[in-house]
Amino acid sequence: MNTVTQFLDIELLHIGKYQIKIYNILLVTIIFIVTKIILWGISKFIVKRNTINNSHYNTYAMVQISTYFFWTISIVIMLESLSIDVKLILAGSAALLVGVGLGLQQTFNDFISGLILLFEGATRVGDILEIDGEVVRIKQIGLRTSKTVNRFDISIIIPNSTITNSKVINWTHNEMKTLFKIHIGVAYGSDVDLVTKTLIACANQHPKTIKQEATKVIFKDFGASSLDFILLFFSQNLFEIEGIKSEIRYNIVKEFAKNNINVPFNQLDVHIIK
Repeated sequence: MNTVTQFLDIELLHIGKYQIKIYNILLVTIIFIVTKIILWGISKFIVKRNTINNSHYNTYAMVQISTYFFWTISIVIMLESLSIDVKLILAGSAALLVGVGLGLQQTFNDFISGLILLFEGATRVGDILEIDGEVVRIKQIGLRTSKTVNRFDISIIIPNSTITNSKVINWTHNEMKTLFKIHIGVAYGSDVDLVTKTLIACANQHPKTIKQEATKVIFKDFGASSLDFILLFFSQNLFEIEGIKSEIRYNIVKEFAKNNINVPFNQLDVHIIK
C-alpha cells in the first residue's frame, strides 16, 4: 500500500507553488472517463425515451445540451484536481476577457445564437432551410456554426447568428408535405380541358408526388402569346424538388406532343406604316 502511495505521490511537474503529481493525472483521467460514460448513458437514455415518445427531432438538441453542460462541469473539476484555482483564473483574466470580447462580438453572438437554436427547437437537425435563396439541409448544429449541405451535396458552414437573425424559410417546420407549382403556357386554340387532364396526369405519374392529395390546375391568365396555367402538386421530397419538377416538365413535353398541344414562342406583331 505504501508503495502505491509513494508512486502516486511522485512529482511530475513543479512550477512555483504549483505541482502536478501522478495522483493528479490519474484523477483527471478518471474524471474524463467517468464523464464519457455518463454522457454515453445519457445519450442512450434520451434516444430511447424520444424513440418511445416518437420525438426524434428533440434528440440531437438534448444530447448536445447535456454534452456541453457535463463537459463544462468536468473541465472545472479537472482544473481543480490539478490544484488550479478556477476563480483566480477568471478574476485575473476579467480585464483581458473584456478586451478580447470587444473584438469577438460576432463570435459571442454566434455562440449565443447556437444556444438559442438548441434550446428553442425552431430549427433542428434534418430541417430544410432557405437562406438568402440557398436551400440547405441542417446536418449539425454547433455552438458557433451549423454544418449544412445544399442540393449539390456541397457542405456549407453557416454562422448561427445568420439563422437566428435573418429571414429564414423552414420548409420542414410544420410538416414535410409541401405544395409546389409549375407554370405552363400553351398556344391559343388549345383544348383547355385536355390541357388540364394532361397536366394532372403528368404530375400524378411521378413516383415522388403525393397521389392522395388533390393535384390541381389553375387557368391563370390570357397571356400575350399563350394561355397560362399553373400545375399545383404536393410532395414530401423537398430537398429534391427541383429535380422532380424537371422530370415532370420532361413528361409534360412528351404528353403534349402526343396530344398535339403546342407550347408557343413569344410572338410580336410589327406594323410598318408607309
